[in-house]
Order: sequence, then structure tokens, then C-alpha cells
Amino acid sequence: MATSKKNDSSKGKDARIAENKKAHFNYHIEERFEAGLVLQGWEVKALREGKVQITEGYVVIRDGELFLIGCQINPLRTASTHVTAEATRTRKLLLHKEQIQRLIGKTEQKGFTLVPLNLHWKSGKVKCDIALAKGKAEHDKRDTIKEREGKREVERAMKNRQR
Repeated sequence: MATSKKNDSSKGKDARIAENKKAHFNYHIEERFEAGLVLQGWEVKALREGKVQITEGYVVIRDGELFLIGCQINPLRTASTHVTAEATRTRKLLLHKEQIQRLIGKTEQKGFTLVPLNLHWKSGKVKCDIALAKGKAEHDKRDTIKEREGKREVERAMKNRQR
């Protein structure tokens, strides 16, 4: 029995569409939120094909609403001819009013910013995980690199020991 492509992409291992790996390196993640994303039809089709990049994206608050800026969704070649596809347009994020008010209060504090962490499917809809984050200093980034290299060395040693 064959399953449809829609069902395969909305659950399981393929649920993640894109991830911002730089976010964990550049920021201390304080709190996570899952927001809905307002998209056009051609954008959803492009997301199903994986034609998205959120590394350069960031979240801003305007007039009590959240917007994702800098997220690039490249249109498919077969996109509709009557729609002008803009790859880096500003996209609205959907959250509860209380959550938005809380984020407004937090981002007004010194050093806090909102960054997108990933895009994923949930119940057939595209969701964006955003994080309330604080920028890392240069020495913190070096510490992160040292920790990562230390873990690799331990893994290599364990792997060689098992042989």
C-alpha cells in the first residue's frame, strides 16, 4: 500500500524542512516558541522540495506582530506565471497575543533577540521554531568550538578502543 507524499513529509524523520545551525553557535538559547507561518501556495510547494534557507533569517516585531525576515524560499521552475515569486519577502509569524506581549517585553531588555531555529511540518502545516536568544561573546564561541572538538576526540578514542 503506497502512502501519499503529503503524509510522509508531515511526520517522522522528514518533518524537519530546514534548520538554522548557526543559531546555536552564535546565541545562547533562552526560550523556544513554535509559531505558525503565513505562506503563499508556491512557497509551500517549494518547501516540500526543500528549497529554503533560514540561516540569514531573523525575527522582528512591528505593530505588535512578528515577522520573519531574510528567510529565502526559492521558487520552483514550474511556479505559476500569474504570481510574482519573491524569494526573500517578509513573512508573518502567528503566535498567541499573550506570547507576543511576553516576547515584546523580553526583547526590550538589553541583549535579547529573536532568531528562527527551524522550519518543520506539523499536522500538514508549516511551523517555525523561534528562540528568545542572547548573543554570545567571542570567547563563548571559542569555548563552544573547544567543547565540540573535545567530544570528537573522545568519540574517536572510544571508536578506536572498540576495534
